[in-house]
Amino acid sequence: MYSAAALFGLLAQTGVSKSQPGDWPTYSGDFSATRFSPLAEITRATVGSLRRTCTYDTGEFTAFQTGPIEVRGVLYFTTYNTTFAVDASTCALKWRYSRPGPSSFLDVNRGLAFAEGRLFRGASDAHVIALDAASGKPRWDVPIGDRDKGESVPMAPIAWGGMVFVGNAGGDNFGVTGRIYALSAADGHQLWRFDVVPGSGPARATWKNITPQTPPTGGATWTTYSLDRESGVLWVSTGNVAPDFLIALHPGDNLYTTSVLALDAKTGKLLGYVQPVKQDFHDWDMTAAPALIRTRAGKLLAAAAGKDGLLYGIDRSNVAASSENGRRLKIVYATPVTTRTNVTTRLNPTTETRFCPGTSGGTEWNGPSFSPPLNLLFVNAVDWCSSVKVASASTAIGKPGAPWSGSGDPEHGFGRFDPQEKWGGWLTAVDADSGRVRWKYKSPTPLLAAVTPTAAGLVFTGDLNGDVLALDAASGRVLWRDSTGAPIGGGVISYRTGGHQRIAVAAGMNSRLWPVKKATARVVIYGLK
Repeated sequence: MYSAAALFGLLAQTGVSKSQPGDWPTYSGDFSATRFSPLAEITRATVGSLRRTCTYDTGEFTAFQTGPIEVRGVLYFTTYNTTFAVDASTCALKWRYSRPGPSSFLDVNRGLAFAEGRLFRGASDAHVIALDAASGKPRWDVPIGDRDKGESVPMAPIAWGGMVFVGNAGGDNFGVTGRIYALSAADGHQLWRFDVVPGSGPARATWKNITPQTPPTGGATWTTYSLDRESGVLWVSTGNVAPDFLIALHPGDNLYTTSVLALDAKTGKLLGYVQPVKQDFHDWDMTAAPALIRTRAGKLLAAAAGKDGLLYGIDRSNVAASSENGRRLKIVYATPVTTRTNVTTRLNPTTETRFCPGTSGGTEWNGPSFSPPLNLLFVNAVDWCSSVKVASASTAIGKPGAPWSGSGDPEHGFGRFDPQEKWGGWLTAVDADSGRVRWKYKSPTPLLAAVTPTAAGLVFTGDLNGDVLALDAASGRVLWRDSTGAPIGGGVISYRTGGHQRIAVAAGMNSRLWPVKKATARVVIYGLK
């Protein structure tokens, strides 16, 4: 009889349950997080004939931010504590697995990783779970954090080389620091761990004023990662320092918060880093997975975007597994993709300070995508400003396990947002070599959904009104739209099944942070008439 580790190794050797061309096997479509679909059946000329094929309604009212994956004709997706497998052509349910778990502040899960017949996801009690992809039966269940401290695992892991890469969220809570893990895909045991807040060395010296009342806090990862399989380098965007607004309690650069990190995927060694947002006091995480691209001019870049409303082109040409420790990476360009105002004014305890992007502004959990034929990056962003009044340094002491923002307004712990009629969003197309804006689409709502460009010159995304959109990737002109009946904040993916290209959309994003129409979480599949 085979052990779990031996069986997983046998599956890897025999190629059982691998994805195939035309599938969408990871959260971002590919390990490099470009989200580019090579499929071209749906074109500019035919997209107007796109029709809804089927809908799978979960019946759950939840913060549906999942990024569906598709492997060999099966769609897999998640809600807060349930995992679903449905037919990718007909929406017929194959199985569902519910794991009871405690409620959290946001009740969100963003999706799954797939490898060799298994699915991997996080949970609200800071566990990571492996499921059999054919049946949904659990294979292992291991903790990587402490739920009582406010930690959870909402991110979609990625799986490669017998490893599952994942991290803890909760860095806005008192005393919680971010950690990045590689777990064994066979049995879940820890292979390595990287502490975003280091315990020693030069990076630790960038943390000042450390006391029991002001511990190092922050740097958690709550969105997926990207991976350069050729070089074996894992790329990670990290969260902000806490308390979010009161910089007096965390002077210094506080490495490696609000950073983009390059780690050796096999060992966890830090190869390179850049901190686009220094001495943050706006809750401006570096959020989503960087897109690892080669531009038309041959530049190797990591395209990253965060809540500060900028798209960064980061030079990754000298990053490999053999790189020296902790090389500081260079930012080639920083392009605004939403409104940015009052970004340097320090917050104060007597009056509110309004700034844009607000604490829910900029780019959130779905990052840049890339079209190699057009040499264009596409990024969604939120245009919604916040006003914040901070507490005094003497009173802004947190409680273990509780959010710790530094706000002086108990009713608006993470800022008071502008009225909803003042919000909006942008989809921006940017030249990958120069960082210049090629076109912008103005949305009546924030844009949180994923952005997927295709080989036929289309870009698919969705908005909080519930409309799924297809735009001309070269010009930004809207060519087609359809209402899903539910706000879209999750994945928008393209795949081939039954010999035809499909588009699947995760709709139904209910969240206490976003004042949207309440609707059940659902996946809607489209195909040509």
